Amino acid sequence: MKSDFSKKFSKPVFKKDVPDDTFKYLPAPKPSGKYPYHLDLEAVDPVPDQHKLAFHMVGDTGSIRTPDFQKLVVGEMEKQFEAAEKTGYEPQFLFHLGDVVYNHGEASQYQRQFFEPYKKYPGPIFAIPGNHDSDINPESPVRYNSLDAFKAVFCDTERRTVAFSGNAERKSMVQPNVYWTLLTPLANIIGLYSNVTKFGAVADEQRQWLIHELKRADSERPHKAVILCLHHSAYSADINHGSSMPMIELLEGVFEETGIYPDIVFSGHVHNYQRFSRHYKSGQNGGRVLPFIVAGSGGYDELHPVAYTSDYRFKSDLPEFDGVNLEHSCDTKHGFLKVLLERNADGITLTVEFYTLPHERRVEAGVNAALEDRFAMKI
Repeated sequence: MKSDFSKKFSKPVFKKDVPDDTFKYLPAPKPSGKYPYHLDLEAVDPVPDQHKLAFHMVGDTGSIRTPDFQKLVVGEMEKQFEAAEKTGYEPQFLFHLGDVVYNHGEASQYQRQFFEPYKKYPGPIFAIPGNHDSDINPESPVRYNSLDAFKAVFCDTERRTVAFSGNAERKSMVQPNVYWTLLTPLANIIGLYSNVTKFGAVADEQRQWLIHELKRADSERPHKAVILCLHHSAYSADINHGSSMPMIELLEGVFEETGIYPDIVFSGHVHNYQRFSRHYKSGQNGGRVLPFIVAGSGGYDELHPVAYTSDYRFKSDLPEFDGVNLEHSCDTKHGFLKVLLERNADGITLTVEFYTLPHERRVEAGVNAALEDRFAMKI
């Protein structure tokens, strides 16, 4: 059932009276590769058609209580790989938006929350860390540092069996850092690391790296799209988190400073689906519309509802939200994204599809994923 927009917010919200947890900030681990932290998709899994590229995207898949919803989501993504009629639109890989493992990024949780559910997923899996991946369990009998397990799984120096995977067939990935750029024939996919805190935090070193990567990616336009990913959602209308002022200040500040904007921004953290449009009304960027997509309903069993306008805990009348509109949301079902890039003589078309799952733990044989939202834009 779709959200009733007449009663729920149609703009981002800010949650009032939120405790300050910036003391939780943890330093990022050392990179496993060389600056500027690039990984070429062709080196991992060559792209068969240089004019088409499709991939899955999802966030917040782990769960400490039940993996049932995650398994349903993964199963439906697998079916899109296995489609009998090959069209060139089949996804090639999964880009994970963070929170692979709850609650404290422990190595002991990866087999149950990642390797087992994804054992039949046919493609490579890339990821940026979420706040839960980055946390440390103070009661753990085994001492470890922030992102130790994440790095072993996703930021290895060579592809090999992960020691705590239960001898899974899926090997470690060779991302050069916890923030990094995936180079593809049709897009540069820039992935940020936004740390442990509830609303995210990015150190100045990474901010400077982001500026560098936006400038480099911009130099390859219009031949390639520019996609920006981070775990913490800048804009959200949900009741659990609301919008992140630190991420708004980071992104909008960098965009204004450089004059360079990505073509689209993806995030997780919030356990639902939301599609915002950010309208820039003045200056050289007047008329620009930038989509911000929240895709954090990948499996964690608790979903986050969009706030009702009557809820006194939230406000939306802030200058930071001027020109930002919630175009579509789904807060009652788990789901995943399929992103398609296609190049022709007129440039690149970027299409985003959001698929939902029946909200029961048992589903019938065949394809159960339903297309909930779809939009396309010319790059």
